[in-house]
Order: sequence, then C-alpha cells, then structure tokens
Amino acid sequence: MRFTPLLSDLTATVACEAREIERVGRVVRVTAPAGWSDARVEAWLDWHDRSPDDWPRLETAPGRQATGGTAILDGALDRWANRLAAWGRATGIFAATSDADIFASELVASVLLGLAAPSSVLMEGARTPHASEDSGAPTRNSSVFDLDDPIVRNRFEGDTARLRTARVTAHALSGVTRTLKAVTHAVRRCNGPASVCGDPAANPALARAALAARRAGADDTAILDAIAGRLFSAPEPEPKAPMRIVSVGQPDALVDAPLRAAADAALADDLVVAFSLHDAEALGDLSIAPGCALSLPSIAATLPDLVPALDALARLWTTALEIEVACGFAADGRLARRRHAVRPIIMTLVGGLEWLVGQPERSSPESAFQSAAGLLAASVSLASSELVETLRPAPAWMTAADEVIAALQAREARLAGLDTELGRAAALRTAQALAAAQESGRRHSLIATVAADAERDLRLGISTLGAVDLFQTRDGDLVRRLHPALAQAIEAQGADVESAERWVLGRRTLVDAPILGHADLAARGFTDTELEAVETALAHVERLEDAFHASVLEPGFVRDVLGIDEDTFGQGLLLSLLATPEEISVASAYVFGHRDLAGWPDAPPRLRALLAETGPAATDLTRLAEAFSDVIDLTAIELPSQAGIGAAMATLNQAASEGHRAVRLSRRQASGEPLLVLPETEPLRRMPDPAPPPPPVTERVVERVIERVRTRRKLPDRRKGYIQKAAVGGHKVYIHTGEYEDGELGEIFIDMHKEGAAFRSLMNNFAIAISIGLQYGVPLDEFVDAFVFTRFDPAGRVTGNDRVGSATSILDYIFRELGVSYLNRTELANADAEPLNADGLGSGKADELVPAARFISKGFARGTTPDNLVVLPFGRKAGPEVSPYDRREAETCPACGDFTLQQRGGALVCDSCGVAPQDARLI
Repeated sequence: MRFTPLLSDLTATVACEAREIERVGRVVRVTAPAGWSDARVEAWLDWHDRSPDDWPRLETAPGRQATGGTAILDGALDRWANRLAAWGRATGIFAATSDADIFASELVASVLLGLAAPSSVLMEGARTPHASEDSGAPTRNSSVFDLDDPIVRNRFEGDTARLRTARVTAHALSGVTRTLKAVTHAVRRCNGPASVCGDPAANPALARAALAARRAGADDTAILDAIAGRLFSAPEPEPKAPMRIVSVGQPDALVDAPLRAAADAALADDLVVAFSLHDAEALGDLSIAPGCALSLPSIAATLPDLVPALDALARLWTTALEIEVACGFAADGRLARRRHAVRPIIMTLVGGLEWLVGQPERSSPESAFQSAAGLLAASVSLASSELVETLRPAPAWMTAADEVIAALQAREARLAGLDTELGRAAALRTAQALAAAQESGRRHSLIATVAADAERDLRLGISTLGAVDLFQTRDGDLVRRLHPALAQAIEAQGADVESAERWVLGRRTLVDAPILGHADLAARGFTDTELEAVETALAHVERLEDAFHASVLEPGFVRDVLGIDEDTFGQGLLLSLLATPEEISVASAYVFGHRDLAGWPDAPPRLRALLAETGPAATDLTRLAEAFSDVIDLTAIELPSQAGIGAAMATLNQAASEGHRAVRLSRRQASGEPLLVLPETEPLRRMPDPAPPPPPVTERVVERVIERVRTRRKLPDRRKGYIQKAAVGGHKVYIHTGEYEDGELGEIFIDMHKEGAAFRSLMNNFAIAISIGLQYGVPLDEFVDAFVFTRFDPAGRVTGNDRVGSATSILDYIFRELGVSYLNRTELANADAEPLNADGLGSGKADELVPAARFISKGFARGTTPDNLVVLPFGRKAGPEVSPYDRREAETCPACGDFTLQQRGGALVCDSCGVAPQDARLI
C-alpha cells in the first residue's frame, strides 16, 4: 500500500519542550509536546516500556533511529512506527522502503497532533508465522463457553468452583499472614531477654497472638518461625484472568441448566453473558484484537474537512492494526491461531460529546455523530478490502461473510435517510464498502467500533466530558476550570461564560454572599481580623466547615465573643451553630460552586439538556456507534452483595426479555459490615480429661514478663506534699512536690530565684516532663540514677537542706533530695543532720515533745486534726557532745571541687566523692 503525505507537514506547528517526568525510582528528562500534561507523557512512556521491540530480518532493514528532528518522547514513537513499517515490509504490505518510511512518518504525526492513539499490546507471548495463510477453521476462544453443550457446561461449573475456592483461599492466606505478623510483633515489643520474650508461658501477649494464629489455621512450625523473627508477607495476587464469556442460547429458548450455571458463575466473579453464540465469540475476540482510538475534536480542529480526514486516518490505522495482528503476540498458541484466523481489529471514535457541543447547529446531534461513526466504519471496511488486493481475505472470512454483508446492508439503509453532507458521504462510503466486501472480501472478519480503554484515552488526552476540567499549568500545578469545549459552546450560543464559571467553580469568597456574608458575620461579632483569616482559608479548603476551624480562628475569640465552649469549637461544630444546614448549603454553593451546570439558570435553551446530563448523552452516543460495529456493547448490571442465585437468574431473564444481546453481570463487593447476624453459642460440654500425674517438683528460677498498663495515673485534685527551700552555690531553689493518696510522688515543680527567664522556663518544663513520666509509671529510681552526679554550674555548698550538704549541679541536688525523702536512699545524703531526734521530729533533748502541726498541714486536713496532737520521739541514742571548738568548717575537695571535705577520724574525707586526699592532714 502507498500513502500520500498529509499529516507530516502539520507537525511543524507542534511546539515541543523539555520535560522532567517522575517515574518509578527516577526522574527522566524527555522532549514532549507543550500541550501534553505530565500524566499524559508518563502514560506514553509506560506504554512504550510494555510494547514489543522485536524486528523482522530484512535484506535492507530500515533505520531504528528517529525519523528526523528532535527525538520526541526519547524516540519512543519513532521506534514504534519504524518497527511496524519494518514488519509491513516483511509481510508484503509495502513494496518499497519509501512507502514504509512515509507510513511511519504519517503514523508518528497522527500521534503528535493528538489525532490517534493505539491501545496497549502484549510485550511477548505466542504468535503464528506471518507468512502462513492457511484457510482452516479458527479455533474456539478459550474464554468463551457455550453452556448449551452439557460437556462444556460441566467443565465451566468446575472452573467456577475452582475460582470460588481460589478467592476463599487467598482471603484465608491473608488472614493467617496477619496473625503470624502479630506473633512476630508480640516478641519484638517485649522488653526482656530473648529466651523470656519468645516463651508464650512468660509473655502473655505472645500467647494470645500464637493462639489466634493457630485458630486462623497456622501450624506450630509457622508459629515458631514467626517467634524466631522470620518474615511472612501476604501472597501476591494472581494475574487477572481474562473475563469469562458464556452463551446461554436465544432469549426465547432459555433453559434452566445453562442459565443457572451462568448465574452461579456471576456470583463468584464478573461474567459476560451473551444470548447467542455468535455474540459471545465476537466479545471474546475483542480481548485479542489490537485497537486504536481517533479523537473527533482534534480531527475537526486540525483537518476541517472531516470526510477526507476520516478516510485517510482510517486507511492509515487499519494498515497499522493489520501489521500488529501479523507481528503481535497473544497469551497462548490457541489464542494466536484464533487471532490469525479472525484478524479482529478495533477502531473507535472518542470525544464525541466535545465535538457535538462545538458544532454551530445542534438541532440533530444524533444524526451528526451517527454520520461520523458510519463514515469511519465504512472507511475501515474499505481499507480492509483494499488490503485483500495485496494479501488475502481473513481465513475466517468465509464463515463470517454472510453476517458482515447483512450488517453492511443494514447500515446503508440506516444512513440513507440522513440529509447532511457528512451523512451522504457516510452512506456513499458504506455502499462502496458493501460492494468491495461482496467482490473481494475483507482482510478482517471482525471490525469493532466500540471499546472502552481508560489508558488509551489518557494517552490521547481525552477525558469524560464534565463541567469541571483539570488542566496542568506550566508550573506543574493542577487547576480546575470550566471545560473548554463547554465554554466554547456557551460562548457560541451567546451566553455568559463567566456566569457559568462562577456557577461551577464558585467565587472562593464570602463577600456579598447571600448567607453568611461579611455583614452577617460582622453582626455576630466577627472583626476584620477574623474575616481576613476566614477569607485566607477559603482559598485552600474544599469545605466551608474547614474555614471556621480551630486552626483558623482564635479559641479566645470563639469563647469570649461568640460564647461557644472550646470542646464544641474543637469538634468542628462552630459553623453548625452559626447557620442551619440549608443556609450552609447555600453558602457552600456560593463559595465552592455546584460542580456541574445542571441547575444553571442562564443556560442556553439548545444546550440545557446536554449540560444537565452529560452521562446519559455519552451512553446514547455509544449506542449509536454500536450500530456500526461487528461487536455489540455490553450492558453492565450489578447485583447487591446479598443476592443469591435466584436473583441472578431473574436478572438475566429480565435482560433477555428487554432485548439486550449481552450483559456484564457482577455482584457488589461486601463492605466491612457483616452480612450475617450470628447468635452467640455456648461451647460444647465434654467429659473432663483424666488428670495427669503431677510432675516431679524441681526448683528453678522463673523470670516473668509483666505487662504494664501504659495509661496515665492522674493526681487527685487536692493533694499533699511539701516545699523545700535551699540554695545551691548561692542560687535559691524551691522544690514543690505533689503526692498520691498512698504517699507516692506524682509531680514536682522547680522554682528559681533571680535567674534568667530562659533558665527558669527550662527548669519549669523539665519539671513538667518529670511529672508526666511519673504519672505514666516511670519509677522515681530511674530518674534519680539518671540525674544525680550531673555536673554544671551552679554547684557547690547547699544551705537550707538538713540532708544534702553539697551538690554538683541543680539537678544533682533535686534528685538527691527526692531520693532521700521518697526512696530512703540515705547514701545520697552528704551532710550531717541537725541536732534533731533520730526520727527528725525536733531538736533538743530526746524526750522533748514536738507538735504535729509542724509536719501536718492544717489547711490540707481542714481542721480534722486536733490541736493537741503531738509526735513522740523514740529510738535516739545519746552520743558524746562535741565541743564547738572541735567543729571544723568544710573545705574544698581537690578531687571533685565541692566544699564537702570533712574530718573523719584522723583524716579528711570528701562527703561527695568519698576520696581521702593523701596530702589532707589534720592541722
């Protein structure tokens, strides 16, 4: 075949730029058209990575580099087109290298101009030799089951049972894996020796996790592996098998057995049910057919004369799909033989709604799209017949010829009534396609014009027509806007585009809002500061409630001005107290828009129906295109989660009675809530097992792991404690303590006198941290061991404390005092006690009585302690009195620097570090 350059010269108008695209684990720099989004460029790169790269062996092989100019998408399009051109020469489609080069250039140009995009194909698999042209009957598609055949139906029911078992097994394996992971986590969370943490008898959490794993189906070997830390991962999901397609006979001849088998299979997994074997086989052939999509809006914008444009594109891409059939892969050899015999291809029109809304006259949109779809189908059929001149008809053409010719005759009659230029051209091309098929046949016995493919449409830049469109700015940001096609159509009808944008996108401000406007909020007490904060938040949030959140407004303003408590404000209920739900809905629509144009009051009369319901309009276009396809479109039906086989059979019967030729039946996946209400049952009673003989008693040391409850133990609102005033190195320190009812320390406060604000704040927050730790169960011993003997200034002599005489730092003094007072750790005391009784209740003689009010707070007791309560001294041993002349002031220790060098016997000993300097002698 030969091609005349038509699109290659137009690529000079395509502006390209360097782009940085994030891919898996790396960032690549490629050249791409400026109008393409990053997602579209990445979709093309992913498509090329999954495409085959094998080349035929030729005497004069074409170059594998770019066809000229800058390598677009890193040369991906040029390599793909040159590969198809090489295989076209190998299969005899192109007689000369120049014809193949023109074909490759036109193919790349159609992609760069946004006119067409191919579907994904298999990168490897099975295929038949391209030179074989046997005329044998095609093999049956393995994904199609004729349930009218009892043998096939029995095999299909067995496959359904295995499929249902596989789904249950995968779910059970996931559950077992989760329980084994819980066993490993129970060991890792344990604090203790490995031998203890890995023992279920000593680790209660491990015992519970292991028991749950055993109940889930794990054996003890797997549980031991989990205890040892060996990893378990969830099973990888198996590749999705091709959707099964069944035929249950004609609608008027439905029998119970095939219908029941189909209904049962639909409850196990998605199923396509056709009511004729021909339709079932055609649907099955779609899975092995290469395809492409043509963008109707782009074609109309690039090539204003639609008739020759569709003719040229249909001829170009029919040739490309024929080459793909010859050199492409199928999943297995059986499907490869089926593909070789039937040679199915898919060429579909997309963007029909965008094209229709841009037409100046929309009095009959159905006839306009019907004409375009009919013209494309006829042009593809003509190109397929043209290929027969070089090659041969498809091996399956003789079987499908009668049905194809009958379908072409029906299409010719359907298009004969169209009175537009495009309709007359479509009718003429259909008549020519009919004559060519009758005379020479077709290279493809099945040509489909309807096939959904989201990835293909993404590469083509086509999305579902809606009022809101997302586009990428030059900075890489995604911004919402009114769909350009709708904006052009609204402008063409003389309506206000800005009004439509405000209706769809909102105003992002409460200025002049009918409800909750600035005047309304000011009347409720909002000042300019709060209004500015709300307006700033409206630019970033998507809900009106989020603009009146605690992160936006000051809690003090809400509490003092609006009179709303902090709990209600913190729960996000402020807006519900300022307005009713109806008023909030009106204000939200004013700020954020309505997201569609269904209720836009200024909609033009000719566009009102389309703007209100774009979904049904798109479905109608699909039905129109289906009339020109050799493969019917599917009607999707979803059954509820609790549906049984009776409901599925009734649904299929109803679909057959309504005239549907095929349906895709599925069951909604169950949500997280249980579908069954199971009553609680009592465990079965059984005879107790005979008691085993008691084991011999042996003494052993058992170490148990105790799980602490990591919850906060709060102090009582009225608590007791004491205040200790002292000075460390001349710096005053006040320690305030708070105790639980049982006398255990629960909090401390540290106050410094005449210190800097930063140092005082640090000490206050340090005390808060210690208090929180104590209330969460951290032993006081841990804090004492961690902070005693810390060394920094101020340090030195301690005055005002009868048990601590010196300290190496403030922290050393604090935790010495707490250790002595609450833990009875007398080794931390480094000062001689004042001349008090042994029990510390007073000074003077041993028999002196001390009033209890000296140690018990009268305010804390609230008068319940009598005034005549005294503390009796006991246990003090009388020692020899020391003469005041024999007392000696403490000196500086040469080892630690503290003023704690005291006389001990005949030498001086440091009370802080315990060192007795060699040169320290009594004078």
